[in-house]
Amino acid sequence: MNAHEIVAAATNCIAEAVAERIPGAVLGVVTATGDRAVRPFGMAQREPEPAPMHRGTWFDLASLTKVLFTTPVILRLVAQGRIALDDRLTIAIPDLRQYDADATERRLTFRQCLTHQTHLPAVEPLYTYGLEPATLRAFILQREWRPGPPVYSDINFMLLGIAIERLTGCSLGDLGLPAGVAWRPEPADTAATERCTWRGRVLRGEVHDENAFALGGAAGHAGLFGTIDGVLDAAERLLRGTEPWLAAVLTRQSPTRCLGWQARHDGWSGGNACSEHTIGHTGFTGTGVWIDAARGISWALLTNRVHPTRHRDTGIDALRRQVGDLVISAVS
Repeated sequence: MNAHEIVAAATNCIAEAVAERIPGAVLGVVTATGDRAVRPFGMAQREPEPAPMHRGTWFDLASLTKVLFTTPVILRLVAQGRIALDDRLTIAIPDLRQYDADATERRLTFRQCLTHQTHLPAVEPLYTYGLEPATLRAFILQREWRPGPPVYSDINFMLLGIAIERLTGCSLGDLGLPAGVAWRPEPADTAATERCTWRGRVLRGEVHDENAFALGGAAGHAGLFGTIDGVLDAAERLLRGTEPWLAAVLTRQSPTRCLGWQARHDGWSGGNACSEHTIGHTGFTGTGVWIDAARGISWALLTNRVHPTRHRDTGIDALRRQVGDLVISAVS
């Protein structure tokens, strides 16, 4: 089947979700041969004024920043010989926990942070401590983080983002990006996210993640925006080998984790029909992308499920799994 037929196989379930539970969505499929199809659904914004969804609508990608920006930049630095995956972060950030030479954070490696195998917490409301990005970065580096079991942690990727800034000598927002992804898109072309009680407005074209906002809008864990074609371009580059990281990111570092990406496992976001050689990632705002290397196909489902509020059940988890199973069933 071609890409248009594969997208058509998942159309009904997305249309039903948009009619009942989420404002809008865009589904896209791309193959290793470059066959591509995209379909938009519903509304980019419901309030304060309605706006339709388009193929070119920009989405707040949230945690897709981790795999579409931070992970490839780190892997590029590894390929250049600037760092090694098992180097400690202190090779780039010598002042990490600088007042305690025996601090656990000083022993963290790039690989551990990429695979979420650290003691760091899942999330911390850093934005409640102030809105000065330089001070918040210093706070992240000097805080004695409470110990705990390895969990999926935004803090891991905040540290990787700071390491990238130190190694490149540039703020994240000044680093070059390929077409279809950006840190600050035109608000009028962007899908709305939440009516933020903290900022007092519907967010459109500004990052939803509070900590990324407080860090200046561009951070290692969140802040990137993208169109469906920008996301599919990144997936196609992996499938085609234009960016030679596919073998590296397909290698499991734990039962559920690869470098940056999540590995296919029962009950995960990509459904159960995909092959064992499938990786994926999701974003809190309602975004997700998955790559089945064995079948040479990738699909992305971008939604604004947090618009106008995150505090409701949109069924996004079940929708993601259903779409993944329908896409792969259409391929098989």
